[in-house]
Amino acid sequence: MLIHPWDAAHDGDEWRAWLRTRDFGQLAANGVDGGPPIVVPTHFLFDGDSEVVLHLARPNPLWPAVEANPGVVVTVHDDYAYIPSGWRSDTPETGVPTSYYAAVQLTCQARIVDDKEGKAEILRRQLAHHEPGGGHGEVAADAGPYRKMLSAIRGLRLEVVDVRAKFKYDDHRPVEFRERIADGLAGRDLPGDAGARAQQLRRMGR
Repeated sequence: MLIHPWDAAHDGDEWRAWLRTRDFGQLAANGVDGGPPIVVPTHFLFDGDSEVVLHLARPNPLWPAVEANPGVVVTVHDDYAYIPSGWRSDTPETGVPTSYYAAVQLTCQARIVDDKEGKAEILRRQLAHHEPGGGHGEVAADAGPYRKMLSAIRGLRLEVVDVRAKFKYDDHRPVEFRERIADGLAGRDLPGDAGARAQQLRRMGR
């Protein structure tokens, strides 16, 4: 992912705050024996600091790749919008269209969790996050409705070792230019436009 200086996160707090409100992305691992990368769309739980946890079904094709090489990447993108050429120039034929988006890529070292209590702990944390009001049964290794299903999954604990964060919203352009695009996003109001506009205005201090 190319990150120009003006697209970089201002600091660690910025990308952490953005990622804390997101829990779905893609987990990528190197392919086995020269094969293409394995990419799995999945929910995950980021602890806000240095660890990601998740679980996947035992037949998932990711497992051989992680066993061969525990270096993986969790990638998340959101708040994206297509910016047409006419918005970025007074004459559409000279404008250059672009994409606005935010993205965070976490390079991690993966540890597979196969013991029942370890998998139950991951499930407890994920369910507490996704269903904070409760409603699910007890999650325990040897009791409750999930104990017999634990054998069908494997857990992952991912230690974050590097972070690449990008907020691509034309920060290198004049304020008037960015305000014009923010107005365009508000008027168009397609899916994603409101999120992209909010990020652009936030980066402008508005």
